[in-house]
Parts: sequence; structure tokens; C-alpha cells
Amino acid sequence: MAIIRVGVLRGGPSDEYDVSLATGKTVLASLSHDKFRDKYHVHDILLSKDGVWYHSGVPIAVERALAQVDVVVNALHGAYGEDGKVQMLLEAHGVPFTGSKAFASAVAMNKVLTKDSFVRYGIKTPRHILIDSASLADGSLLEKIDTIFRTFSLPVVVKPSESGSSVGISIARAHGDLAPHILKAFQYSVRRDGTVAPVMVEEFIAGTEATVGIIDNFRGEELYALPVVEIRHNRDFFDYESKYSRDDVVDHRGKKVAAEEIVPSHFSSEIKAELERLARDIHRVLGLRHYSRSDFIVAPRRGIYALEVNTLPGLTETSIVPKALAAVGASLPDFFDHIVTLAIEGK
Repeated sequence: MAIIRVGVLRGGPSDEYDVSLATGKTVLASLSHDKFRDKYHVHDILLSKDGVWYHSGVPIAVERALAQVDVVVNALHGAYGEDGKVQMLLEAHGVPFTGSKAFASAVAMNKVLTKDSFVRYGIKTPRHILIDSASLADGSLLEKIDTIFRTFSLPVVVKPSESGSSVGISIARAHGDLAPHILKAFQYSVRRDGTVAPVMVEEFIAGTEATVGIIDNFRGEELYALPVVEIRHNRDFFDYESKYSRDDVVDHRGKKVAAEEIVPSHFSSEIKAELERLARDIHRVLGLRHYSRSDFIVAPRRGIYALEVNTLPGLTETSIVPKALAAVGASLPDFFDHIVTLAIEGK
């Protein structure tokens, strides 16, 4: 059997560059495991923040980089890597790759299109109002803020509509918070072509955060649900710092910044089953591929609300999906071997 040349694509132009480097490092180590010595030859492909491609540290034309591999593990996160752009590039060059295809990636990265799909398929999700960047120029922002104030009880969630890892998200607890938080979200909404994505203002659902990973064709199941992970934290929400801070980092109150990701979770068996069902439904109706991770709020009286889906969730040693894999006795090397095999087989 010929050795398979695997390109691990990491870095990229998004705010999640550092997370992507860490995910890529984990992939490189996993596929370089002794058990795959006669199966894979791993290539480190870095995409710099300014769009330069590197192969093993040397600048290279993208065509040459892709010509040297049989399959790509897409370890990018955020803009370009998760929004269908790099998927279109890989599809155009005929290179198999892990993760969802271009169209599904673009839809899942766009919070508006994702929520529209949730509503279309009867998946409960928080209500929202969109604010277009034109409101900054035509003076209508204050009018939009008044509409928000009349529509929702405070607090509300203010977020960019096309970003990941909770980048640019704030909780507005008073009327006076809305304008600065909206302006902050717009700072993270500038696309690579210079256009500006809308900002989403969403009703705040009080409850416990949960997330569920889905893997295609794993352990004899078409859509295998990893154990529900319960997320506990001392922040306003599961923000970037709580996701990626070390366990020994504390805030100004002396409270730990890093979230506690509990697996197995403390939810009832009925709630766990429903969360798993919803995660499978989201993966299916959005046309996702290989693996995904869906995020939810479990409200004591209002039930389960779907927040968003991650088509390329973090895969570092301390990320949520690896923790859930470990809880069911699955190793990271075997997981990466599985999704590379799916990609090569065109599944």
C-alpha cells in the first residue's frame, strides 16, 4: 500500500490564528504516531496571516503545495478556513479534504443563515435583530437601538454574524451598553474584501451551556453523537478567554477564567438524549460532513435552544471534542485517521 501524503493546513488570516496553530500541531503529532509510520507521510502547510503559503517553513505557491499531497486536513478556524473559502480552493484543485464542503461551511459560518435553517427545521433558537453597517453612516443606529430595547428584555447578546470562538461578543445589560457593544462587534465584522457583515443582537437565554460533537460513520453509527459536554464558567458567557485560558489564570475577582468542561454532564438522561438528537439534526439539515460540534443553552423553564454550530471545532489536546473522545475511549490519532479516511474515500 502506497504511503498517503497528508497536508495539515493551519494558521490563516482569522482572529483564531493561534488556535489553528495549536490544532494543527495536534494533528501533526497524531498522524506522525508510530502506528501510522507505514501509512502517512505528514506535510506541515502553514497559511500566514497575510496569505502566504509555507511548506515545512518555506514559502511556496499554493498550486505546488497542494500538488505534493493526496489529502488535506483542514485545521484552520474562523474566516477563510471555516466559511467555505479554502474549501472552494481545495475543491477547485481536486484535493480531498477533511470537514464540510464549501457551501455547507459558508452557511454554517453565517449565524443568520444558520438560524434561518434552525427555524425552517423547527429547531428552537433565540430570537434576534440584525443591524446593517449602513446604520452607522445614515444615522439610524439610535433608532435600531430603540427597537432592540422595545423588543427584548435586557440583557441581550451582541455578536458579529460571521465569526467564531466567541470573538467580538458582548452582553449588553443596560440601554447605554448597546451602542458601544454594537460598535465593538462591527470591529470584528470586516470581511477580507472590505465589506462589513451585519451585527446580530440576540435575546439572552439564561441557562446552562452545553455542546455535542457529531462524527460521521463512527463506531457503526451513521451520525455518532459524542457525550454531551456541560460548560460551567465564571464569565458572562463562554467567551474566548474562558475557552482558551490556562487553568491557573484568574480574573480581577480572583475567579478562574477557564471554563469547566464537564463530561459526562450532569443533565438528566432525557435532556442528554434531546441534545444528541438536536446535534444530529443540525449536522444533517445543514449538510455537514465528517464532524461538527453544536452549541446549546439549556434553560430551566424554556427548554433547549440551539445557538450555533462549529464545522471545524478546536482539536487541541485540551479542546472539547478531544475531551469527549477521551470519555468514550477514543484516541485523537484514531479520530484523525478516521476523518482522513473519510476524506480520501469521498464520504
